[in-house]
Amino acid sequence: MSLDSIRLSQPAKDQLIKLKRITGIKNWNTLCRWALALSLQDPSPPLVRDIVPDSNVEMNWKTFAGVYGDIYLALLKQRCLADGNEPTEETISDTLLIHVHRGIGHLAGRKSLRGIDDLIQIALD
Repeated sequence: MSLDSIRLSQPAKDQLIKLKRITGIKNWNTLCRWALALSLQDPSPPLVRDIVPDSNVEMNWKTFAGVYGDIYLALLKQRCLADGNEPTEETISDTLLIHVHRGIGHLAGRKSLRGIDDLIQIALD
């Protein structure tokens, strides 16, 4: 995998569909950015598991990161270093995928998430 193309698993897609309905956010990339930020905020390493990118949700880096690509890339590199990994392109890509999936799971699992106001409150907490 590379940063050129980010493809999600089918379970993550299903969770994103739920999050789109709950929050009213229409774009996958916006929800994935929220998910990444939420996961990176958690200092514990994600449970490493094989993620099967088998859904049709795919985006390129520019679509995912938008104008803040340099900031997201710096955050991912910093997280690689904090976790004791060399920030190679492969490691950064794996870190992105794992953290986006963990963040999507955390967001989708929150029973208190009933709208975009709750999403903003999560960011402020």
